[in-house]
Amino acid sequence: MNFDQLNLIEPILRALQEEGYVQPTPIQEQAIPLVLDKKDLLGCAQTGTGKTAAFSIPVLQLLHSRVQKPQPSRPIRCLILTPTRELAIQIEESLKAYGRHLPLRHAVIFGGVPQRAQTEMLKRGVDILVATPGRLLDLMQQGFVHLQSLEIFILDEADRMLDMGFVHDVRRILTKIPSKRQSLFFSATMPPEIQKLADTILVNPSKVEVAPVSSTAETIDQTIYFVQKNDKKHLLVKLLKDPKIKSALVFTRTKHGADKVVKDLLKAGYTAEAIHGNKAQNARQRALNNFKAGTTRVLIATDIAARGIDVDSLSHVINYEMPNVPETYVHRIGRTGRAGMSGIAFSFCDEEEMAYLRDIQKLIKKQIPVESKHAWNISGAEVPLVFGHVHVNKPAAKKQTGNQGGNQSSKPAPKKHNHQQNSPRSNSTEGASSAGPKGKGRPWHKKGPRKPNPISY
Repeated sequence: MNFDQLNLIEPILRALQEEGYVQPTPIQEQAIPLVLDKKDLLGCAQTGTGKTAAFSIPVLQLLHSRVQKPQPSRPIRCLILTPTRELAIQIEESLKAYGRHLPLRHAVIFGGVPQRAQTEMLKRGVDILVATPGRLLDLMQQGFVHLQSLEIFILDEADRMLDMGFVHDVRRILTKIPSKRQSLFFSATMPPEIQKLADTILVNPSKVEVAPVSSTAETIDQTIYFVQKNDKKHLLVKLLKDPKIKSALVFTRTKHGADKVVKDLLKAGYTAEAIHGNKAQNARQRALNNFKAGTTRVLIATDIAARGIDVDSLSHVINYEMPNVPETYVHRIGRTGRAGMSGIAFSFCDEEEMAYLRDIQKLIKKQIPVESKHAWNISGAEVPLVFGHVHVNKPAAKKQTGNQGGNQSSKPAPKKHNHQQNSPRSNSTEGASSAGPKGKGRPWHKKGPRKPNPISY
């Protein structure tokens, strides 16, 4: 199926052609006709499936086709609520691209920047407003945002809204918008809390579910590197020497961890910038623009800040720290291998993160291949994995070297531990502790002297 078979108007088809779009993704193919038919929609789709276009394109057409009653000012007719600044900016850019030949106005508002420019846009009138919850409520209380003429309400990334604690803000906003409206609800996962929220927003919705979060794209080549926590920086520097890595998005669990990786890479001579919640909005946008333009080769991000990062032809995603929520792994590596293209995902796993890896493999129902031929492989031995369990080979006896005066005494194999314990998790990925599970159940113990670091900064 092509876009011209979806009953889209000529100005939108022309814009899509200029963007190089030919065939809709599965969620676009299913969602666009339902939205054009003015139905409420419940969409469940992971990142990278094209859901922004799935709601942006038909909403632009609906608003363009409806004749507005004469009013003193241009009222807000569509509200798109999204959790992060980066995602809000991305959605507004998509509206600009798909609606370039339409007379509709759109604007984006978010916190972390002065509000004057945003309020000036609102005073001039907009048809479509893209907003994050906090700034929207603030401007509503100040009298700059009025939603009584709203026709379409869209809640995007609902599961992330829940993770970030925005659900109460969302409920407050719902009390301020007309009950008679068309509503679209999108979420990558559908836990009970999200389903309850959807039930309060939607009326007899049609449901579209594409590429559930438990699956990873077949076009993404995934590899695990077992490495001690302190050696991850050396491994990253070594991998980046490969010229095939044109661009790399590196994930950490914490803001502090992201900044630390940037310092290590700059010291090693690589161009790198970080993007996280503690960065000013203009710094975050500058870092993202530099990365998209290829000026910065490596972008280090936390999970929350990374929502909305959409980079064409991103070659590599690197999990510097394993996510403590398994679904987050799918979101992370989904930044590469988009739109049917191939991509590569490397993951660094230290001994304290093994429980996280086990949960990830249970979720994706796949054993991720291990690369053991690197200088910092733990214990110098490959660690084979089986679903739900971790089996550790006994390290081979150390060979004598010229510096050793005698045979190294062999150490007993580690005791078996129970790996059926539940791994600790947190709903929030940004700001979570970088430490993994400790104590009993650790899958291996440190053995022997640390390998010398061949990388010189």
